[in-house]
Amino acid sequence: MKVQLFIPCFVDQLYPQTAFNMVKVLEKACCDVQYNSNQTCCGQPAFNAGFWDEARTVCSKFLKDFEGADYIVAPSASCVGFVRNYYSKLFENSSLHNQVKDLSSRIYEFTEFLTDVLKIENYGAVLNAKATYHDSCAALRECKIKDAPRKLLAQVKGLELSEMKDVETCCGFGGSFAVKYGDISVAMADQKVKNAADTGAEVIISTDLSCLMHLDGYIKGKGLNLKTMHIADVLASGWE
Repeated sequence: MKVQLFIPCFVDQLYPQTAFNMVKVLEKACCDVQYNSNQTCCGQPAFNAGFWDEARTVCSKFLKDFEGADYIVAPSASCVGFVRNYYSKLFENSSLHNQVKDLSSRIYEFTEFLTDVLKIENYGAVLNAKATYHDSCAALRECKIKDAPRKLLAQVKGLELSEMKDVETCCGFGGSFAVKYGDISVAMADQKVKNAADTGAEVIISTDLSCLMHLDGYIKGKGLNLKTMHIADVLASGWE
């Protein structure tokens, strides 16, 4: 099965190891993993800031870069959710409408691809830790992802997973929201981290590094004994 990777901007620049771990997991599942080095951004930052014309230019390039790929897989529900739900608005009544519709049917967040397309839940991962899972807003509300990550984590040997209180509540990041409304954003992170810590977890796991980056910044600022891990890093743990 041929899989084309989409690596979001912040993953490429700040967390490249997560991208490499995603490749390891996909290759273990016998996927033919390909990467188009011409790829750039999905266009979400410009769109969210109100620069729709500029976003449309970036999104047009995205359509071209991933034309013909059987499956497009990304370690970010935020980017996948944007492509699925907002490209149709940007290109409504345009000549690219059908191309957008086709692209939306081929792009997947990493965990849903593993469980819904590959239909494999156990990747032989080992991680001896107590953990809790954070539902990102994009995964939960834009991609309708709830069970897939939990099914995968349930198969990780040595991992003890506990649900936190208010698990579906936002962590407070929200892209530019964290900059424009810093005090509110920090308060939301405080609540999320407290709920995670109350489970006795040592690790917070999620599908989205944007959330984890925000939470990790708060955790380090407070000197708390908690780590954050993207689920791709978890699934690539403990291999011989």
